[in-house]
Amino acid sequence: MAFLQDPPQLPHPYRDDRSLLALLDRVLPAGRRAALDSDLDALGDYAQMAWQRACTTTRRKPVLTRWDAWGQRVDRIELTPAWQEGPQLTTRHAVLAAGHADSAHARLEEFARVYLYHLASEFYTCPLAMTDGAATALKASGNRELIERALPHFLSRDAGTFWLSGQWMTENTGGSDVGHTETVARRDTTGQWRLYGRKWFSSAVVGEAALALARPEGAGTGTAALALFYVETMDGDRRKPELVIDRLKDKLGTQELPTAEIHLDGLPAWPLGELAHGVRQVAPMLNVTRTWNAICAIASMARAIGLARDYATRRQAFGRPLIEQPLHAQTLADMQAGFEGAFALAFEVAHLLGRVEHGTAAPHEAAVLRLLTPLAKLWTGKLAVKLCSEALECFGGAGYIEDTGLPQLLRDAQVYAIWEGTTNVLSLDSLRALAGDSLGALRTASAGWLEGNDDMHAASAIRQTLDAAARWLDQHASRRDTLEAGARGLAITLARCAAAALLARQASWSSQHGDPRPAAALQRFVGHGLDRLVTPDAGNIALLLG
Repeated sequence: MAFLQDPPQLPHPYRDDRSLLALLDRVLPAGRRAALDSDLDALGDYAQMAWQRACTTTRRKPVLTRWDAWGQRVDRIELTPAWQEGPQLTTRHAVLAAGHADSAHARLEEFARVYLYHLASEFYTCPLAMTDGAATALKASGNRELIERALPHFLSRDAGTFWLSGQWMTENTGGSDVGHTETVARRDTTGQWRLYGRKWFSSAVVGEAALALARPEGAGTGTAALALFYVETMDGDRRKPELVIDRLKDKLGTQELPTAEIHLDGLPAWPLGELAHGVRQVAPMLNVTRTWNAICAIASMARAIGLARDYATRRQAFGRPLIEQPLHAQTLADMQAGFEGAFALAFEVAHLLGRVEHGTAAPHEAAVLRLLTPLAKLWTGKLAVKLCSEALECFGGAGYIEDTGLPQLLRDAQVYAIWEGTTNVLSLDSLRALAGDSLGALRTASAGWLEGNDDMHAASAIRQTLDAAARWLDQHASRRDTLEAGARGLAITLARCAAAALLARQASWSSQHGDPRPAAALQRFVGHGLDRLVTPDAGNIALLLG
């Protein structure tokens, strides 16, 4: 018979993930650890089933039907099976509700669930992130009426009462610069606020609610005059007629996610707070959704590396398995070390978020969270694209063939660097965080993470690189253009330093429990260098762009 290559098999995303198991064993009290296990095991089972389904069925996209057979405007969206299963999976396993429990560990436990569910959900986690962010923003607003109305739905453990929330910010004028928002809020004769305008990018249009930026009629220009409004989208089983879906986006990746362009034609709305400074009111949401972005990025890395490693044991070349080929093994080891650094950083942000929200964080940790949130998001987003691309190359030609399911990993990974702020936008946000004493707070935190570490070379490299970053900031403090031009290199340098220090903490714990692998990851990660600082040459830039 002709040769047939065995396809890769997906290792169990929970039981076979030593990074996740070790993190939870190190951090969680025994009782909470045991209570979490059944949900994580079930989500891992679902992820394996979803991978098999994706490999054996034709990929589907959502379909928009604008009118029914009798000419009634319905704007009905047909969803994929994974999206239809989303409410049940989310509520049964407390994917959202867990993050709002009364515990300093709540966010860590939530994001462990997200990490396992994300890829199996076909990016149903995108509206889940928006819903989590909306719940956080509502709580921060102190608006009791809206909190009592919406939170029981957003955090429901019953699929029948569970609601998704969107985040409607982006318009034709662009994404990050929301000061040009054209959506207008007007009061009708009854005093009800209504929204009029067009939103260019709505990732949760199938949800029952949304938070939207709009400019109250008569307000001034610019960002400060914008207000943040809460809206509901459904009248029973029908979408409200004041919300019109223009079309679904045809995207590079995340194709199962029904992203839409919409018109608002008098949609009823309620302000969260004052009728100004809406962007400030969005800030609590962004901290949450950027953490979701980082966790989902490392989930894609874990999937890509897991499949590549399994395939390397099955694929024979030149008389032995790929896993035994020195250069292939070197490549996989580099990928694993990068992933473990990203994993450590993303989950530290998740745990810090929970401790800060619960009021149990150390005094410097709020500043560390403010800095690490954009750093983790931007660095893991870029790394996910790199590692998923490398993983496809590990399969040779098969990695380029659609019905293997592999190319989707790379297409989907590109969204992490774009959604919730591009790399450059977040690099500039990191500069704003550094205007305070966030770097000093990071150095304090890193010293704590390095306690008990016996890799003196790694510890020295981390300290020296943080010193270099501090000198770079001081040297260019009065030159704003230089600071901004070098912000990406600074951000990645700080992200890598934080990741290395966190890897050192995990390596110390794991070594005491008989596992030397995190220490090997630390050594390899640091060996690839931490310093990515760049002093831009304005003349060179002008010549190249002229």
